[in-house]
Amino acid sequence: MVSIWLLVGITAAAGIGGTGLGGAVACMFRKDSDKTVSLLLSFAAGVMTAVVCFDLLTEALHADGQAANVWLVVCGVIAGFAVIALLNALIDKTTNHEVAHIDENHPRTADSLEELTHANHLHEHMEGRQPRSGLFLAGLVMAAAIALHNVPEGMVIGASFARTVDQILSNRGGIIMAVVIGLHNIPEGMAVAVPLISGGMSKWHSVGITALSGAPTILGAVLGFLIGTISPTALVISLSFASGAMLYVVFGELLPESILMWKSKLPATAVILGLLTGLIIIYL
Repeated sequence: MVSIWLLVGITAAAGIGGTGLGGAVACMFRKDSDKTVSLLLSFAAGVMTAVVCFDLLTEALHADGQAANVWLVVCGVIAGFAVIALLNALIDKTTNHEVAHIDENHPRTADSLEELTHANHLHEHMEGRQPRSGLFLAGLVMAAAIALHNVPEGMVIGASFARTVDQILSNRGGIIMAVVIGLHNIPEGMAVAVPLISGGMSKWHSVGITALSGAPTILGAVLGFLIGTISPTALVISLSFASGAMLYVVFGELLPESILMWKSKLPATAVILGLLTGLIIIYL
């Protein structure tokens, strides 16, 4: 029971804390923050890659002290990757059409932090050419989509801790994964809060709703933890699914966004530094 409550606390910090922090940052939005966010996302991607490749997948392949079924691991990775990819497709489909002024001059690709949060279109709403309700509705839809998206991300944290049921705080891989997911949630929180604030909601209420969109992470974490503790085979499936989910987050979200935000060689350097940092923390 103590382990479950520790898991809930750690996951709440990553889920609710990460998205809530993103909402707070949105209240103090700065146009020159693209480079900082780009490096942050790149570093988180590197750390996450290290945890997946050197910790989660390694454990999945030797969950019961013996070589596991490689094909079971492969299928689990594919399933995790596919679920997150489908949820991201749902987010894109349900949010883009809500902002009517996205057209050929305003591509759907988030090539800057402003584009990601629709902040570069705010003057359209302020001058009355577009209804403020459009952004408000987009923010609510984004919040719901992010909440759904956070369930499998929470399963990653739960699966990471399922290996050490009685030693939650000593599980470095799980702690690292919770931290990097929390970092990953910051720009997601910004993407929810900016439309809500611009649509007329108060900053405090916007931050509150943004933080609540991270709450389903806790549900996912408990689910991933419970599944992983059923049996060695269940642990293999849970860890493999978590690995696939995080691989999509890295290669389908973090790296594309970071490179588009800042077309430079430095994001690649941040990835390598993150990967090495993760490797050092896991094995020291």
